[in-house]
Order: sequence, then C-alpha cells, then structure tokens
Amino acid sequence: MSKVDFISAENFQGQVEEQTGTVVVDFTASWCPPCKMLAPVFERVATKFEGQAAFYKCDIDENVEIAAKYGVTTIPNLLFFKNGQVVDQSIGFVAEGALTDKVQNVVSG
Repeated sequence: MSKVDFISAENFQGQVEEQTGTVVVDFTASWCPPCKMLAPVFERVATKFEGQAAFYKCDIDENVEIAAKYGVTTIPNLLFFKNGQVVDQSIGFVAEGALTDKVQNVVSG
C-alpha cells in the first residue's frame, strides 16, 4: 500500500501551500527513469516520517502550471515545504540516507 498520493492543481493549494508542518512533493513524470528509481526510496522515507510529514507526487505533464510556479524544469525534483513555504530542494536522484537527513532537517528545523 502506497503512503504517497498523487497531488494535482485541484488540491495542491490546500494540501501543500496551506498546510502547517512539513510537506515533501516529488515532481515526477511517468517517462523519467531517475524518477522511477527514486519512487521506492521516496515511499520508504514517507513511511519513516508517517505522522511527522506529508509526502506527495506531482506529475509535471498533468500539472504544468504547478511545475512552472515553482520553477521545476528538471526531474526528479523534490520540494520541501514548511508551513506552506519552500525551505529546501533536491534535484535528481537522491539516496535514502540523504533524503532521510533532508526531511529530518525540515521536520526539526
């Protein structure tokens, strides 16, 4: 069972921009090999932080306006939100340990 739901333009504002606490969004696309490599890592980290942070995937092909708003031109692209504001970013594949550290820094920061 996936811990990570897809998010779209319809619910992005409410689920990400208006949330208090930590939200991590993986901007991705179905045709992107590094995105496919990152997917299981992202799922595992989402499981580790259940109850502490929310995790979503956003398909850039289906949500062009959200990708443009946040300047996402390279994928995979992880944006780390704290209380609705982008506080960190990770572009490209990231190892599980490094991703865990980034999320922990945002959660505890």
